[in-house]
Amino acid sequence: MAFVGNLLWFVLGGGIVAWLCWVLFGFVMAVTIIGIPFAMAAFRIAGFAAFPFGRELIDGRLIGEPRIIGTGVANLLWVIVAGLWLAIAHALMGISLYITIIGIPFGLAHFKLAQVSFAPLGSAWQQTVKNQSAQSVII
Repeated sequence: MAFVGNLLWFVLGGGIVAWLCWVLFGFVMAVTIIGIPFAMAAFRIAGFAAFPFGRELIDGRLIGEPRIIGTGVANLLWVIVAGLWLAIAHALMGISLYITIIGIPFGLAHFKLAQVSFAPLGSAWQQTVKNQSAQSVII
């Protein structure tokens, strides 16, 4: 089901546009030495923005990645410069997609992207794990 959702998102739901914007932003940030960490985060988020279904963004420390010194300060700078505006744009797109029933999954994807727009540094994506213990029983 995630494959179908990702295919529809990439072609019809704005995934290609979100991916392209994050990749271009990553290239712009990679021009400066100070922007390289932001560029790495932008490229990571670009992959998530292209195919958000079946994945979730989590704090990298939860999967064993070390926390780099200054990540919190860099995320604060990010929120002030760009994160707030990206989060607002993704939230507005998510709300507008909730108008139709078909657009609800795409709205959820935009809300995921709005969440990561606040703190892109130090985040990593992982496959979503479904709970196998909750199965229906037919009597």
